[in-house]
Amino acid sequence: MNHLHDPVDFNKSLEEMTDDERVRFLHQQMHEKHKGHDDMHALMLLILVAVLILSQFGLFEWKKRHYKSYLLVSLVALWLIPAAISVRNFWWRFVFFWSVFTMITCLVLQRSFEKPPRGNTPRLVYKWFLFIYKLSYGLGIVGYIMMMMTFVGFNLLFSHSPQSWMDVSLIFIFYGLYYGVLGRDLSELCTDKIAIHIGYYNIEGIPTKTLPKDLCGLCAHKLFVSENDQGVIEDTYKLPCEHTFHEFCIRGWLIVGKKQVCPYCKEKVDMKKISLFNPWEKPHLLYGQLLDWLRYLLAWQPLILFIVQGINYIFGLE
Repeated sequence: MNHLHDPVDFNKSLEEMTDDERVRFLHQQMHEKHKGHDDMHALMLLILVAVLILSQFGLFEWKKRHYKSYLLVSLVALWLIPAAISVRNFWWRFVFFWSVFTMITCLVLQRSFEKPPRGNTPRLVYKWFLFIYKLSYGLGIVGYIMMMMTFVGFNLLFSHSPQSWMDVSLIFIFYGLYYGVLGRDLSELCTDKIAIHIGYYNIEGIPTKTLPKDLCGLCAHKLFVSENDQGVIEDTYKLPCEHTFHEFCIRGWLIVGKKQVCPYCKEKVDMKKISLFNPWEKPHLLYGQLLDWLRYLLAWQPLILFIVQGINYIFGLE
C-alpha cells in the first residue's frame, strides 16, 4: 500500500495518467480532503456503533413482540431493496432473474390468497417453494465447491484466472442464499393462509372440518397410496398423531413452512425422530439459520446505514 503515497504529476489530467497514477492521484486527493478531520471521523464511528447497537435491540424486541409485522416488513425490504440497488448500479442480470422470480411468485401468492382455494392450489404453492428451497441450496453448494476448487488451483486446468472463478462462485452463493431466504419467508406467509382457507387448521387450534382417513390432512385431496406402500410419484406419510399427508404437502409444511406441528391437530412434531427426514436433510436446519442472518444483512443493514448517513448529513459530517 506504500506505493499509493508515491509522488504524482498533478499537471497531468486524469486522461493522461496511467491506471496506477490515477489510483494514486485519487487516493492522495481523498486523504487531502479528509486531512485534520480525526475528531469528525471519531464522532461518525461513534454514531455508527450507537445506531447498530440500538437497531439490534429494537429489531430483537420487535421480532419478539410482533413477529408477524416484523416478518412482513422484512419480507418487503428483502424483496425490493436488492432490486433497487441493482437497478441503480445497472446489474441487469440480477434484475432479470428477480423479475422472473417475482412474476411467478406473484401468481402463486394470488392463488394462495384465494378464498376458497382451488383444488390444486396447495400442491402448486408447496411444490413451487420446495423447488426454490432446493434450488437455492444447490446453488449455494455449487458456489462453495467452485470457491474451494479455486483455492487449490483447479481453475488453472482450464486456463482461467482465479478472479473469474471466484466471481462466478460468489454469484452462485449470493443467488442461492438470497432466493433461499426470500422463498422461505414467502412460504411462511402462504402456509398459514392456505391452511386457514382450507379449513382444517385455524389460529385457535380447533379444526373446522372432520378429516376422512383417505384424504390428505393439508390439501384435502385423496391419498394415492397408504403410508406402508411405495408411491410412484410421491409417498404418503403418517405423523405420530396418526394423521396422514401427501409427501409434498407435509414436506412443504414442515421444511419449507417451518411448521413443527401437525397442520390438522397442532400436535408437536419432533423433527429429529420423524422418519420423513433423512440424515442428508439435517443440514437444512443449519442452512435455515444462515438464511436468517442473510435476511438481516440484505433487508435491515442497508436501512441502518441509510439512517447513519442521514444523521451524518444532519450534523454536517462527511
